[in-house]
Amino acid sequence: MVAFGWLPLCFTVMFLCPVSLGELLLEPLAREKAFLKALGLQNRPRPSEPRPVPARFWKMYHRRSRPLAHQDDQAGADPCRVDELGVDGDTVRHLPDLGGPISGLGSQPWLCSRRRLYFNLSVLQEAEELTLAQLELSLPGGPYPLPGTAGETCTLSLWKVGVTPHSRPSLISSQSFQNLHVSLNFDLTTSSRAWRQRSGNPGAILEVGSPTTGGRQVAGSACAPLGLALRASLLVVSLNRERCRTSRRKRSSFHLPPAFSRVCKRRRLHIQFRDVGWQHWIIAPQGYMANYCHGECPYPLSESLNGTNHAILQTLVHATDPEDTPQPCCVPIKLSPISMLYYDNNDNVVLRHYDEMVVDECGCR
Repeated sequence: MVAFGWLPLCFTVMFLCPVSLGELLLEPLAREKAFLKALGLQNRPRPSEPRPVPARFWKMYHRRSRPLAHQDDQAGADPCRVDELGVDGDTVRHLPDLGGPISGLGSQPWLCSRRRLYFNLSVLQEAEELTLAQLELSLPGGPYPLPGTAGETCTLSLWKVGVTPHSRPSLISSQSFQNLHVSLNFDLTTSSRAWRQRSGNPGAILEVGSPTTGGRQVAGSACAPLGLALRASLLVVSLNRERCRTSRRKRSSFHLPPAFSRVCKRRRLHIQFRDVGWQHWIIAPQGYMANYCHGECPYPLSESLNGTNHAILQTLVHATDPEDTPQPCCVPIKLSPISMLYYDNNDNVVLRHYDEMVVDECGCR
């Protein structure tokens, strides 16, 4: 069952002419490695403790996974643009904070906590252009302020760490509020691009404090538990211009009369990721209708078979010399994309658009 699961991938990704099953069973690990490389993965991810998928990722995934008929109605829909965030990109990642608290509060007595934020941007490939990095600070378990602290103002400040140990941090952004119900977002695109260019990523410093205490540290301040409870994550959007091939052409179906069942045409084939052992790291979809091309390209080659001039001439030669000249191959000529939500090799949640995954039309080549 596992070996058979590679059959549609061979047709869909490698665009092979029909071959024997024995040939398809050769070197299955090499075929898997080639497909994982196309996904930007070094090897098959094996998440030990799968992280929860952010709600905004589910929304973006479902929007991109509408039935093809609905996608065709979206004028100007661009698979290489994240409309929800207003930037170009074909990959969206959710990077958790890998930093930790900093001991000492410096010379500001009203500070409640200081922590270093660090995000592993090395997961981006060299060819990927970073188009957006958005820091999200969320407060699980309830809104701020805490009971008994109404009216207290809390300030969150982000500082860019200097290049050298003696460099002074520079302020990136600061926000003050009295109520925090869901989350706060900070744009770290410029800083993240700079981090990628350096040999080492120093990250940023997050300070939480309450200036309304009049410069005095108050034990009952709501900012103290707030600084410890805040969860930080970085939403990163990237674009690989070489990989991303935008197409706004209308999709169409290719049908032949039932009487021509042996003639080249699209065949229905559903890939179930469980059959190839990928269900542990692919979050969604669990499977998809990949389809494949199969059938003969007989003489005379009709217009319905979408043959090239070369294929037409090849069928003519095959009709006169079938021993030395094969028929043209039945191959995909139009393919459409799917979006996949999965864990990468660093257990990060990734949403990526993949072109040429579904066979829409077949032809003789």
